[in-house]
Amino acid sequence: MHCNMLQNLSENSLCLILTLLNRIWNEKAFPTAWRKAIVVPIPKVGKDPQNSSNYRPTALTSCLCKLMERMVKKRLVYILEKKNMLSKFQGGFRHGHSTEDNALQLETAIRDAFVTKKHWISIFFDMDKAYDRTCRHGILKDLFTIGLRGNLPIFIKNFLKTRTFRVRVGDIFSDEFYQQEGPSGAHLLQV
Repeated sequence: MHCNMLQNLSENSLCLILTLLNRIWNEKAFPTAWRKAIVVPIPKVGKDPQNSSNYRPTALTSCLCKLMERMVKKRLVYILEKKNMLSKFQGGFRHGHSTEDNALQLETAIRDAFVTKKHWISIFFDMDKAYDRTCRHGILKDLFTIGLRGNLPIFIKNFLKTRTFRVRVGDIFSDEFYQQEGPSGAHLLQV
């Protein structure tokens, strides 16, 4: 089911989906199918298609899982904002903020330094494959440390553990692989 199709469903159908998502949330029963992805390699424009590093992997996952992810993210960000756990400089993944805010702040600082004839030094980090290398245990430990208990950290734990994917090129599928980067689900914090 394509995510945009959800907008065209009847109110009754949307209520049924909400009932399903609430049941998954309350019963802490994360569907196994939500841990599976189909990865489609998309070639980078102007790059040699013979080199495998010149492809951007796009993971196709369950539309209902994506919907629930957005709901959980909103709840998590609300809690983190309420507890003042996010840096005032973080622009991405926050309501009313964007990464463009950071670019505008940098531009303003550079212009101010230029006008006042001062030096400005910036350091940029490119976190190569940041998501793939994130320590799942560390995420859960941090959530536990800030006092998160109940369904929210349990959902996140279930979301992160034992993820698999297959690569699709045209109509051909690879074997199934386990997502290896970062700690495996067996090492996750018990919450």
